[in-house]
Amino acid sequence: MELTNRTKILLIEDEPKVLAFIKEGLEEDDYEVSTAVDGREGLSMATQFQYDVIVLDLMLPFISGIDVCKQVRALGIETPMLMLTALGTITDKVTGLDSGADDYLVKPFEFVELLARLRALTKRSSNTKVFVNIEKLDISDLVMDLNTKIVERAGKKIDLTAKEFLLLEYFLRNKGRVISRSEIAEKVWGINFDTGTNVIDVYINFLRKKIDKEHKIKLLHTIIGMGYTIRVENS
Repeated sequence: MELTNRTKILLIEDEPKVLAFIKEGLEEDDYEVSTAVDGREGLSMATQFQYDVIVLDLMLPFISGIDVCKQVRALGIETPMLMLTALGTITDKVTGLDSGADDYLVKPFEFVELLARLRALTKRSSNTKVFVNIEKLDISDLVMDLNTKIVERAGKKIDLTAKEFLLLEYFLRNKGRVISRSEIAEKVWGINFDTGTNVIDVYINFLRKKIDKEHKIKLLHTIIGMGYTIRVENS
């Protein structure tokens, strides 16, 4: 059997014409593409085989794309996932990202944009592998355990969504440094994430409420006109 180093894509799409169009385009760009036509089949393949990226529709038969994402993440599988959907409101995007998707592309889309987002996801996935020796990140009384995916502040567990966890992890890896919205978009969501929306600000507010609201010492700070930082400020 011939061995290949091509990027492996799992494409989960129930519309035959869309599936054929995307599959053909990806294979022309030298991707190795496996396909599933419903959520049940897609979930089975995603949990049995290793892929570099999973591309899936939101509206799928048997199991929705949202639930596929949730179940994949619940099993500890960290394969980057790009969600495709005709639903493009901020609420729809937040729902998709909260389910565990890494990026969100609204139909109809230009194929070159799909390719760019896939490149960003595979690049970011490769870059995160350098952190394998780090088990815990912390600042003040906030502790993140990267093995158990548990976050605590002052000994009290904080429940975070998958995307909130990634956002907090990036802040903790860059303690004390001011991080711009564009950098957050690139490093947490992928370089081609739509920075024209307020999704990043929405997530910052979600995270701030969860880690700071009940505590006198605030950790997550807005630097007006520059971005955000996580640090303990002198009183």
